[in-house]
Amino acid sequence: MVTAGTVLLASTGIYLHTTLHGKLRIWRQELDRADLKGDEQLLDLGCGRGAVLIEAARRLPTGHAVGVDLWSGKDQSGNRPEATLANAAAAGVADRVEVRTADMTALPFADDSFDVVTSALAVHNIPSPEGRYRAVDEAMRVLRPGGQLLVADFWPMARKYAEHIGQGTLRGLGPGYWYGGPWLGITLLHAVKRR
Repeated sequence: MVTAGTVLLASTGIYLHTTLHGKLRIWRQELDRADLKGDEQLLDLGCGRGAVLIEAARRLPTGHAVGVDLWSGKDQSGNRPEATLANAAAAGVADRVEVRTADMTALPFADDSFDVVTSALAVHNIPSPEGRYRAVDEAMRVLRPGGQLLVADFWPMARKYAEHIGQGTLRGLGPGYWYGGPWLGITLLHAVKRR
């Protein structure tokens, strides 16, 4: 009984750390690693309240960051466009952030529109494997040749996305992005669209 309580308490602490600090620190590192020049056009799939979208916009002084979501509110309380735009304003990046209502399986953007596409724990929310693969296909479609895809998701999902598109590298993001423990760790798929 004591062991189960200790595991539960530790898992809760790890979950809170990831949610409040860990995932943000890791996305800062991943966006730095992407070596953005600052003028890119970036798309964030399933942007929610804008954590990754805003962190990316900070690196785009002459670029633009677009976030798309269905704003269903199922995943997060307060998940709506107004909250995302308010967060962007509070971060001082509202002038380079846009949010749109869009389904990531049928993006309303032309081919080759973006230099970078990001997604943080959103694609796996699509109920069917076909829908998840369609979202990854759409992300690749709207990427310009040489553009970067950065998708963070649970390991089995990220591996399947990489297999589906036939390219990319997979890297575990470590304890800072565990949701309770290593059994719910997050993996980053990084792919560059072939020219």
